[in-house]
Amino acid sequence: MRYFRPIAMTDPARPAGALTLAEGWCWFDRVEVLARDAPPRTIPAADLPETARARLTAPRPALMGMSLDVPRVMGILNVTPDSFSDGGAFLAPDAARARGRALAEGGADIIDIGGESTRPGADPVPARDEIARTAPVIAALRAGGVRTPISIDTRKASVAAAALEAGAGMVNDVSALSHDAALAVLCASAGVPVCVMHAQGTPRTMQHDPRYDDVLLDVYDMLAERVAAAEAAGIDRARLLVDPGIGFGKTVEHNLSLLRGLSLLHGLGCPIVLGASRKRFIGAIGGAEGGAARMPGSLAVMLAAVAQGVQVLRVHDAAESRQALALWRAVTQGGAR
Repeated sequence: MRYFRPIAMTDPARPAGALTLAEGWCWFDRVEVLARDAPPRTIPAADLPETARARLTAPRPALMGMSLDVPRVMGILNVTPDSFSDGGAFLAPDAARARGRALAEGGADIIDIGGESTRPGADPVPARDEIARTAPVIAALRAGGVRTPISIDTRKASVAAAALEAGAGMVNDVSALSHDAALAVLCASAGVPVCVMHAQGTPRTMQHDPRYDDVLLDVYDMLAERVAAAEAAGIDRARLLVDPGIGFGKTVEHNLSLLRGLSLLHGLGCPIVLGASRKRFIGAIGGAEGGAARMPGSLAVMLAAVAQGVQVLRVHDAAESRQALALWRAVTQGGAR
């Protein structure tokens, strides 16, 4: 099998014949051809097979009413006692509501609310506890006038159902619909967007010596399989997003390899979500212990992803990310938008 990675560019000196990547802000005129049994080689974009060309260039459908021709910020709200990033600071209902409102006011395009920590080594949370942590917060944000689209970060159908009833409009599943078979059925019935993420193992075990034959191609193949499974369950590809799962069963080198090759995932024909914010590898490389100290490194990774056409950036620091994106776009596209 051959894989086609567009070499994404944003330079204003765009050559004639260059193709627009996913109808977004990047273009490409060359493609890296990858295979498991041959060395990489580069070909002109004009030589792409028609199917691959169509997947790489087709516009991505709007997400909860938002176009994806500009980068979108997904702000993280962890309603948990043991998050790696904030240590449970938003577990209390008042704190969670305030944080959700702050994310909306800080420029988040989506608020992603989760009630089960998926940090390395985390234990599963009973569905009833997850529902009690998340659904009331979603309902309170809606009742308080927050109109920002909300995503529920869960692996469980019952949790997603309660969240959707409370006012969420999207499901973000770190298990790629493999943990609870009923979740795919629910999402198909509800007609909501779904993000499927790659992970090797469970949160409890995923960092126990993760191994890959080729991490970039292995992640691509797994996501392709999960997209196909979602389609078979009745979820249209137009409602699917993919996430390479940075830090979910990956070493530092695995994470870096995925980040270098992110543009390959456009070949799946779905918007790409990247959640690298405050992850451990950022501290390992940047020398930051944890939490907010990893914010500058998180911004650097985010902008590297945007330069490869990644459409949705899942971040803890929404206002800072919005500012960084505004400056990046002003520099690369000739004006603030």
